[in-house]
Order: sequence, then structure tokens, then C-alpha cells
Amino acid sequence: MFSEVYSAYFNAVAAILGEAVKGGISEKNMMETVKEKTFAESFLTIIPALKNEEWLLINRAGQTPIRKLPRMPLTLLQKRWLKALLTDPRISLFVPDVSGLDDVEPLFNADDFVYFDRYSDGDPFGDIDYITNFHIILRALRERRKLKINYSNRAGRLVTGTYNPWKLEYSAKDDKFRLLTNGGYFGATINLGRIIACEMLGDYDPNMLSEPKRETLLTFELIDERNALERVMLHFSDCRKETQRIDDKHYHVAMWYDPQDETEILIRVLSFGQMTRVMSPVSFINQIKERVIKQQNLIKS
Repeated sequence: MFSEVYSAYFNAVAAILGEAVKGGISEKNMMETVKEKTFAESFLTIIPALKNEEWLLINRAGQTPIRKLPRMPLTLLQKRWLKALLTDPRISLFVPDVSGLDDVEPLFNADDFVYFDRYSDGDPFGDIDYITNFHIILRALRERRKLKINYSNRAGRLVTGTYNPWKLEYSAKDDKFRLLTNGGYFGATINLGRIIACEMLGDYDPNMLSEPKRETLLTFELIDERNALERVMLHFSDCRKETQRIDDKHYHVAMWYDPQDETEILIRVLSFGQMTRVMSPVSFINQIKERVIKQQNLIKS
């Protein structure tokens, strides 16, 4: 089955081979290409495989026996996968270009999936008011314009304020979009589903703002058994990470996450069992201990 992850690998290697065909490529340029076209940790897999001639595509001098530039035409399976993604109401909010896929049958439909690890009160992606607000917010982000937003907070009170939109993010666990803002009396994280109305105002200078401080740093050691490294990188692809190799099997991972998502992150870390050992913060470690003790008590009872 076509994989979006491995496709990124293929495109990165194709770009590297394209440079090698022209006369050779340095390890530095390979690193830059991998960082540009794939995930932050992909160099841990791709660069050694190419440099050590494991894949037999490039020699140690950065030269390749390939004569023609590699091409990556889309297969019918890839087109069907793309058509399925583009029918997703969340992606439709961004009004993507679907040209060339008109006569392609989607590989799957939204009704083919049953979610057991996601809240059922997700955003109303098909609601006309929600779509209108989403497009206004998206335009304001792209044009760096201020927003006047009326929304209902968690307590149900109506809040009106002027904010500088910083970033739009999606929570897979909540099935909701959130707008990170900066400005006014304070920055706020606003669920789009709670927005009643929003209005675009004048420009703002992004250089005068600082990123909202809403990330928590989690550090843990990872044992790369049963392909744990790749699974962790995929499982936490929505989080900013820095990965340091200790030896052939052990890695140190620093990961930042939104405090609102701490329970979700805790569950996801626990799913890797003894492959991970959390180093900090202490509050996170204590929550792990509490969950393990509760689980032990349930087994005993």
C-alpha cells in the first residue's frame, strides 16, 4: 500500500540522485535535501544507508551509476489515495486543487473508519458558519491581519477581543481546530468550534510578537527494538522533537507538546511500554506511576 511517509523518503532520495547524476553530491548537500523534503529525524535512516552503500545508489564519493534523472510519476493507487484524502471535510476547508483526479475513484471513504480513541464532539466541519470563519482566519494568517473574534469560552461566557493570529493547529484526539493567538491583553488559544463570528482588521508586524509560551518539554530515553524508533517518530509526528543517538540501540528524545494535550501524550508514551524511559518533567513521571499503580490494583481486584 502506498505510504505518505515512505513517499517522502523516495522523493528525498530522488532529489539526491538528481544532483548526483549531474556530477556528484556532498554529504552536507544530502543532509540539506533530507531536512527539506522529509521529517526531522529521517537523516538517521537515509544518510547512513546512502553513505555506507547499503542501498547501492551512491558511492562514498557521492557519485551514482544512474545516468538519467529519476522521475516519480503518480500511480493509480496514489491518485486514489489522494482523492480519498481530498474528500475529507477537514482538508476541504483549505480548498485544495483536485484537478487531474476528476475520474479517479477514492481508495476509501470516511464511513469506512470507526474511531475508538477520539472524542465524538468534533468540530462541525460542514457547517456554513464554521467554514466562513475558517476561511477568514486562514486568510488573516496568510496576510498577517488582526482578527476581532467573538467566541464562547469554556465557562460558556461570551468573549470579544482583538487578536493577532499566530498559528492554526488540529488536534486528532479532540477532532478540533484551534487558533493560537498573540496580542490584546493576553494571548489565547481559541477552539474554532466556539467562534460565533470573526472579522478581519488591519495588518500587524509579526516581528513585534513573541511565540505564545504554551509548550511543555518532555525528555525520554528510547530503546530501538521492534522498530521502536520509527514508530515513535511516526506516532509523535505532530510534536516538535530533537533526537540524539546514544549508541546503536539507544536514543535520547526531547519533545515539546501542548499542555492541553498532556493526557493524550501520557497515554501515547505509555503505549510504548519498556521501550521508553521518561526522564523529565517530574510531574509527568508521577502521573505515569499513578497510572501504573491503578492498573496493578485493577488486575489484583
